[in-house]
Amino acid sequence: MDIKNNFTEAVTKLREENKKERKFDQTVDIIVNLKDFDVRKNSFNIFIGLPNKIKDKKIFGFFEKENKAFEGINKDQFIRYKEKRDVKKLVKSYDFFIANAKLMPAVATNFGRILGPAGKMPSPQLGIISNEEEDLIKTLIDKINKSVRVIVKQPSIKIGAAKLSLENDKIAENLVAVYTKILENLPKGIDNIRNVKIKLTMSKTVAVKIK
Repeated sequence: MDIKNNFTEAVTKLREENKKERKFDQTVDIIVNLKDFDVRKNSFNIFIGLPNKIKDKKIFGFFEKENKAFEGINKDQFIRYKEKRDVKKLVKSYDFFIANAKLMPAVATNFGRILGPAGKMPSPQLGIISNEEEDLIKTLIDKINKSVRVIVKQPSIKIGAAKLSLENDKIAENLVAVYTKILENLPKGIDNIRNVKIKLTMSKTVAVKIK
């Protein structure tokens, strides 16, 4: 089965059924509904790299030294966020957080109570750096901007995988990347999938053939 062709067909149908112009660039969501999957035993938390960037994320860093090339603070400036409301405001203002590995204990102590529940704590998978070389940080930021995070806590996974402004083929590439990675992490593979659908921010769903 040519899974990419199936996703491309679904994207084409989705676009044809939603020709009304919107004042914003709608997100293309992929919805993977699961079956025979115990979220308490098999939940997973992964980052998925996409072939095509969705958008530039607002990224904030916790650095050892002052770094004017990227948004962030160094350890001496952590004191600015001693009030819980200030930490909440910071966490709400950014999409993603990175940190120097040496600072992670201090980041966890000072910001973890808000970053953790928000799902924005710097992650060993994608977000923790070993040093603060500019090229290394730029490479990480590029990788972050081409990634989505999948946290499975219920038997239905919904992920924004592309923007409608992309060409159909590129939208399909992103959708396939997400679908394939989710499939790899399911204990029974395709037997854990009830169905797959896609939709726009403001549209009904369109089914994708997976079998």
